[in-house]
This record gives sequence, C-alpha cells and structure tokens, in this order.
Amino acid sequence: MNFDIFADLSWRGLIHQTTDDAKLPQWLNEKPRTLYIGFDPTADSLHVGSLLQLMLLRRFQRAGHRPIALVGGATGMIGDPSGKNEERNLLSVDSLRANVVGIESEMRQFLDFDCGENAAVLVNNFDWMRKFSYLDFLRDVGKNFPVNVMLTKDSVKSRLGSEAGLSYTEFSYMLLQAYDFVHLNQDYGCQLQVGGSDQWGNITAGIDLARRMQGAQVFGITSPLLVDSDGKKIGKTAEGTKVWLSAAKTSPYLFYQYWMNMGDDDAGNCLRFLTELSHEEIEALDESRANEPHSRGSQKRLAETLTELVHGEAGLKSAQKATEVFFGAEITDLDDRQLLDIFADVPSKELAFSALEANSLGLLDAFVEAGLAKSKGEARRTITQGGGYVNNRRCSDPEARLATADLAGSSVLVLRSGKKRYALLRFTR
Repeated sequence: MNFDIFADLSWRGLIHQTTDDAKLPQWLNEKPRTLYIGFDPTADSLHVGSLLQLMLLRRFQRAGHRPIALVGGATGMIGDPSGKNEERNLLSVDSLRANVVGIESEMRQFLDFDCGENAAVLVNNFDWMRKFSYLDFLRDVGKNFPVNVMLTKDSVKSRLGSEAGLSYTEFSYMLLQAYDFVHLNQDYGCQLQVGGSDQWGNITAGIDLARRMQGAQVFGITSPLLVDSDGKKIGKTAEGTKVWLSAAKTSPYLFYQYWMNMGDDDAGNCLRFLTELSHEEIEALDESRANEPHSRGSQKRLAETLTELVHGEAGLKSAQKATEVFFGAEITDLDDRQLLDIFADVPSKELAFSALEANSLGLLDAFVEAGLAKSKGEARRTITQGGGYVNNRRCSDPEARLATADLAGSSVLVLRSGKKRYALLRFTR
C-alpha cells in the first residue's frame, strides 16, 4: 500500500459517514481492496458535481486499490430519487447509450485502466440487468428486500411525504443499485461502495442485500456533497449553467474562470476535495488566503490544477492565453468560439461581411457602430490620443480602413477604447 488513504481522506474532509468507523481504516491499509462508485448517465458528459467522485476513485487507485467506475445504463433508465423533489424525465435507450459513450471517454482521463493488478475497471450495469426478466428479478432479488427497510430510507421518506409523491419506478431504483453491489462483489470481489452523502440509503441497502443473498461482509463510505458556503451545489455558474468536463460544452477558458472567480472559503474546500496537492501546499495556500486574500493564490492554483487535469496541458495554456487576452494581450490564434467565451459580457453588434470585403468600413465608423464612441469626432480623438485598439493592438491612424485580414477569428473583430472598454463586431454573410 502506497499511503494511508483513510487518513488522507479524513484530513481532506472527505469522510462523511462510514458503515464501520473502527474497522475500515485498518482494513483499507491491510491489502489492496476493490471499490466502486456509480455515475448517472443523464448527459453525454459529466459535470463538476461528479468531479469529487472521480477524484475519490483516482485517490484510491493511487493508494494501491482497484477502482470500478460504474456507469448506470440500467439505473439511468429509472432515475435516482435521492435529493430530488420530483420524478426525472426518463431518457430513451438511444440517448442513454450515447451518454454512456461520452462519460466513458472522460473517465479514462482520470483513471488508469492499464496499470496491472489495480487497473481500473469500467462497467455498465445494463450489461447484467438486461439479462433479468421481471419475474426473475422479483424472485431472486426482490424477495431479499424488506419493504419496511426501504421505507426507512431518507430518499424514500422525503418523497412519500411530498406533494409529488414517489412512483413505483423510482421506488424500484434502490433495488437495482443494491443489486449492483451484489453483482460486483460476486464477479469482481468488490467489498466497498463509495458515494455522496445523499447515497447513504442506497449504499446501506446494497450492503444489506449482499449479506442476505451471499452472506458477504461489505462496507460503505460517503463523502460530503460538493456545495458552496451557502449550501448550494458547486458546479453551476451564476446564470445557472452547468460547468461540464467536456470542452465542447464548457470551454477550457470558461472552466478555468469558474475556479478563478470562486470565493475564498469555497476555494479552500475545493483544494482539499478536488486536487492532489500535498497537505503542506494546501496549508500554505490557506495561510496565503488569510494574510493576502487579494492575491487570490488559492483560486489561481485551483484553476491551474483542475484545468490541466480535465483539459490537459494544451487546454490550460489555451485558458491562460484567453485570460491574458481579456486583460489586454494581443489577440492571435483564437477562434470565434474562444473569443465569444472571453468576451461573453461585452456589447456586440452584427454587420454585413461585405463591408469588410469591400474595404468600406473605416475605423472611425467601426468605433461608432460598436458603441465605443458617440460620434466620429469622439472616435477620432480617442484614436489620435492612443486609446484605440483593434484586437488589442493599438491603432493610431484614424483614417485606417478595416478588411477581412483584421478579423480576430473568422467573423469577429475586437475593438477597445482605453484600458477596459471592449466591444465586438460580428460579421455575417
């Protein structure tokens, strides 16, 4: 064993509950164990809310244990009622298949599936659940599942008492997830399930079912949910948009900026929960936040570490370059999508592409069209005094005319007046 995983998780605040506080620390350090975490394929990418669980699997693997990442192709058809106020919309089989493929590719960024005895394993519970008929499942699994035990679970009680109620479909979810643990124990020797604190009921149900069906002793650990200082789940922007791990859904720049804009307390928690930084470096960053909060060292380190982990070195460099552009660096080698992400909150206006092709758009007119000047006279003064920029390059000739070669991307032109006033012109055909 490489290091004391339980002690590390405890130091980082990642232990919320366990099924055996006394035994688990020693049990984990005795020899390599097999554990699993399940992921719900509700989209073709995971989001920041799943990052904590991915990192838990990664931590266990680096400590010498064998992680199983379970994608819920079967349970995803049902929808976990835990923490939900109403029933989810059920996805089609084709949608779920596409989602599973997308999620699998992301998991390979975090886990090593080729490293020998503790190589990670990727499974889809649809592969074994599809072999059951309804009658077989009731006979072989359902008979071992007391309804009175199910009714004591918080995820069930909270919904039964709500206006939305709980459908039989959702009620059955717990049986399916519990059987996952039984199957993985039987076929892979899996003895530990890990999940968020909202999964406690499902995890303990699986432990009870494994005991009833196989006489097996298995364990469970839950981690805190990834929430901010106000108790809201981390992983959404101020506008309510999810922060995805897929670059196609959330660009490396926006991903990087999400962590850069995080509050001090939340950044401290995320350094512990989501990074592999040493205890010493995290404590040094804690001290820096207390003594020099204006430096935002924690946020910068968090953004760098997570962006490189999720998007690679190239993604990190792209995000850093985009950040520099926003603060005045010359714009080169960026495409329209990157530019629109960087300047998402900047005023913009659409003009005909023909204006550039005909070389008929003067710089003065461009500043007026973009709203950076009320008149050509004001635009002329700004430019002659050195305050006019095209793609963050100073342009001091008020008689200059703009052409397609001046575009920052394929259809976007970035104008700036002074140090901070930006505007975009977007050219359409």
